[in-house]
Amino acid sequence: MTVSRAGPSRLGWLDALRGIAALVVVFDHSSYTFMADFRRELMPQFNTSRYGIMVFFLVSGYIIPASLERRGCVRTFWIGRIFRVYPLWAAVVTVFLAANLLGIAEMRDFGQQSAAGVAVAHVTMLQELLGTPNLLLVLWTLSYEMSFYFLVVALFTVRLHRQTAAVAVIMAVLAAVSVMAGVALPTSALSGLAGTGPLIAVSSIAMGVAICCASARSPVLRGFGGVLGGVLALVLVLFNGTVPLWEGLVILAVMFLGTAVYRAENGQSTWRCAASTAVMVIACAVASAYRYGDDDHFTRRGWILAFLLAVVTFGAALLSRRRRIPRILTALGTISYSIYLVHPVLLAVIDCTIGRRRQDSLALEVAFFGVLLPLCLLTHRYVEAPSQAWGRRLARRLRPP
Repeated sequence: MTVSRAGPSRLGWLDALRGIAALVVVFDHSSYTFMADFRRELMPQFNTSRYGIMVFFLVSGYIIPASLERRGCVRTFWIGRIFRVYPLWAAVVTVFLAANLLGIAEMRDFGQQSAAGVAVAHVTMLQELLGTPNLLLVLWTLSYEMSFYFLVVALFTVRLHRQTAAVAVIMAVLAAVSVMAGVALPTSALSGLAGTGPLIAVSSIAMGVAICCASARSPVLRGFGGVLGGVLALVLVLFNGTVPLWEGLVILAVMFLGTAVYRAENGQSTWRCAASTAVMVIACAVASAYRYGDDDHFTRRGWILAFLLAVVTFGAALLSRRRRIPRILTALGTISYSIYLVHPVLLAVIDCTIGRRRQDSLALEVAFFGVLLPLCLLTHRYVEAPSQAWGRRLARRLRPP
């Protein structure tokens, strides 16, 4: 995922959470290849994918607003985000496309969509919300991360950023109301109505305008850009997601719950407010999932258990934040973004060349991690770390006086 590196003394618990979440997500995806039978038995009881990404979203909710408010400048915030997220993303996508050309990895079919449209949608990182299949499955969460960035910037530019607990509750309540009322929009509803190509064009232009204006010196332009980006993100999440409407709202509520915890931790709000927000978000999320029921692609028991354990994991880490965190966990957290993006490429190559196992093999599962983690150490050292350093230097140079 895309949270910034946390300091080992003060925010090491967030690194630990990212490390744990990354390992669980990798297991979820690699189990298709190495432990398919075990996975089929586990998923109805515990959705490992949702556990990992909910932990990631809670951490993002905590750290992203802190990053913006610490800088106090939208321009440097976006510079930091771009240099944090895009360089490794570009490297991984390039390697995957090269592997596809060499015939050692298979790329999914994009149907009638043009190559230019698919490329633009992915460059915005909103492809999941623009009706475009993800080049790599894991990229879907980055679309919600990007939407969260826009919403955070919007609240900051109109000086409502301290009201994030209320935003979390509103999102959670809307999720519950939508599923109780039986509101079920078609997948990518806006794309079906307006066409995927036009939606990509309009959204990418709006995104560029929003970032540029929100980064301007003029207060009027900053406000306009912030609101434009926030409206774009909200419209896409509500009306063009591929997950059910209630789950898209829950994802936003979970991230703003992380922000509510950050505010309580830093004295900007009370712990009572954070606890009340958590109770509302949890109650609405569980009620929504339970009401939604079971289908071929969703098992409410597995989702609810994963969601509750993700919240419990975040809470346990929060309570342990002043204790010494094992170095291995903070190290895993440091390279978690590499782990998250690199593992699907490695799996795609394995599936295309060796093939998936017919019988479960724990030894091969462990061996996969043994290959993946050293590779991610290299991508972090030679791609992530240098690009973040460049971003910091550029942010200092372009910071308004």
